[in-house]
Amino acid sequence: MGRKQYDREFKINAIKLVLEQGMSTQQVSEDLGVGYSTLGKWISDYQQDPKHAFPGKGYMKPAESELHQLRKRLRDVELERDILKKAIPILAEIRKRNSSVSNS
Repeated sequence: MGRKQYDREFKINAIKLVLEQGMSTQQVSEDLGVGYSTLGKWISDYQQDPKHAFPGKGYMKPAESELHQLRKRLRDVELERDILKKAIPILAEIRKRNSSVSNS
């Protein structure tokens, strides 16, 4: 059986029980059937970035998305560089042949 998944609203409501209602993390975790450490992580994640906490499966926080895009761009640029490194000697040889043909 796979891990249980909770939506953003459920997580925020659980967090509010602790932070706003003053219930203990232990009590909320028992009442909702959520692991104590899991609830603690939710609280920590929410306190660090409430607006972007729990973006959902398949979604990234803006900073993660930007990092992902930058890494992809870096891979593309490195591939282009490698292609150009291989092409320069070939182009130089073609240029050399063309200049020797036109000098003849």
